Amino acid sequence: MKKHPRAQDVGDFTADWRMVPIAGAAILIGLLSTVVAWALLRLIGLCTNLFYYHRWETTLVSPAGNQLGAWAILIPVAGSLIIGFMARYGSERIRGHGIPEAIESILINGSRVQPRLAILKPLSSAISIGTGGPFGAEGPIIMTGGAFGSMFAQFFHLTSVERKTLLVAGAAAGMSATFASPIAAVMLAVELLLFEWKPRSLVPVALASATAGAARRYILGPGPLFPVSHHALFIGPGGLLGCVLGGLLAGVLSMLLTGAVYAAEDAFQKLPIHWMWWPAIGGLAVGLGGLIFPQALGVGYETIGALLQGHVAATVILGILLVKSIIWAVALGSGTSGGVLAPLLMMGGALGGIEALFLPDEGMGFWPLVSMGAILGGTMRSPFTGIIFAVELTHDINVLLPLLLAAVIAHAFTVLVLKRSILTEKVARRGYHLSREYTVDPLEILFARDAMRTNLVALPSGSTLEQIRNTMSTDHGPRGQYLYPVVNAANQLRAVITRKHLQKLLADPQAANPVLDDVASKSAVVAYPDEPLRVVVNRMAETGLTRFPVVDRGDQQKLLGIIGLRDLLSARTRNLEEERNRERVLRIRLPVLGKIVTAPPG
Repeated sequence: MKKHPRAQDVGDFTADWRMVPIAGAAILIGLLSTVVAWALLRLIGLCTNLFYYHRWETTLVSPAGNQLGAWAILIPVAGSLIIGFMARYGSERIRGHGIPEAIESILINGSRVQPRLAILKPLSSAISIGTGGPFGAEGPIIMTGGAFGSMFAQFFHLTSVERKTLLVAGAAAGMSATFASPIAAVMLAVELLLFEWKPRSLVPVALASATAGAARRYILGPGPLFPVSHHALFIGPGGLLGCVLGGLLAGVLSMLLTGAVYAAEDAFQKLPIHWMWWPAIGGLAVGLGGLIFPQALGVGYETIGALLQGHVAATVILGILLVKSIIWAVALGSGTSGGVLAPLLMMGGALGGIEALFLPDEGMGFWPLVSMGAILGGTMRSPFTGIIFAVELTHDINVLLPLLLAAVIAHAFTVLVLKRSILTEKVARRGYHLSREYTVDPLEILFARDAMRTNLVALPSGSTLEQIRNTMSTDHGPRGQYLYPVVNAANQLRAVITRKHLQKLLADPQAANPVLDDVASKSAVVAYPDEPLRVVVNRMAETGLTRFPVVDRGDQQKLLGIIGLRDLLSARTRNLEEERNRERVLRIRLPVLGKIVTAPPG
């Protein structure tokens, strides 16, 4: 009988030395993703300059300064037509804003990404954004970095989990290189892409992000992307109450934006034309919106920076909240290629610009900055990513407390009113359920000794079938026992026999009358009382067996009990009862005053 590790030999984490070469590969992917991010940003700049200014330059510029007049309406339409053809005849997976596609690759496709996606996704995104699409570059870069990470992993003999780690490493490195936000990139990976909190994945992803953050300084600059003057370390009770209100308003805006995107997608689904033509319709909406409010076109980094500096007129703020949000929702719902982070930052900043009109004055750009973090916490359901991201974009560490308050309030609001986020709704619409709650499995903290049954029938190893037949005719053992341990006189496990096998032997009275020890299985798989139930479950999955004898770890193999699937389900029920059963543990008891007796007069 095979020995298994003791409970005290099972560590807090499951990482092993396999993590080291995976981390080394992640560092290489981090360098590669930095180059990919640089190339994509230059490609976006090239497309913008070609389409709007008719010049061959790669510098990032805003489409808002073009002199094309009404002809500018046709540029987003033309770009969207190209993307529609690329999606239909190249890869349909270039449609969308990148992160849901990365999630789907991880959950459904074994972290395998088609190599052509690594070329088509950045190219389509550059055309989309370069022709005025109101998107950010981060979603495409995340998907492209993930694609290169997955391609790298597919050249080696790796497990699906290891491929996932390298895919996410590429995605995090792409975001880190784009925004100079290595910590926020890791937080995004943890909150959205890894679906676990384990060193085996966290360490490689963090090293890839750190590598990209360091390499960025040499090819894109050190950051911050949006420098601001530092605000006060403490803003007082009035300011904190303003953060609560700002978080609630960001939650409401998150709900409206999410609803608008998928309302637009539902409307496109009803059109009697092929989806290849939908982006062109979305492009027409972008062109018209750009004619009304040119700052709505493109990535909009200049506008975000101006919002944080407090140098934006009220008309611009209204244009962002009305025109930018509408064309962004329509274009995204049409299935074109682009990201969501930069548009959300802009719309959050505009919301903060309105809040600055009536909330306490905490300094230039304070409320736009707080609202940017809050809108990410509410719309993407990633509050810690939103908090750290806002700090890394500005290097204003003093706003951590206001950001924490606003982002968590926005997150709480959307969690209560929306079942899914703007990112996971797309995955759900494709027929998959995604849970984003990470808890310690109760099977990790309960042991076999807590769930095993001790009321059982054990058969003597020296008994003959005839003796057992006579015994079983009057004693069928505890209800539900389908595995019988075979023990010697000292209650030491010798073998096991299933109820079905035993009944087959006992059903033939003409058969030989062997000793039970000769017909029972000697290769019994056992469990030990100090093993976590998770270990027992994994052993069941590996062996295909659903019941184990529980024996003492000593050489004597003393039988202690038996454990099966039903016992594991009972252990799981304990956890459900802890969540559902409400009870008052402590009670306040007021002292009972004694009866007051008044003495008679005199």
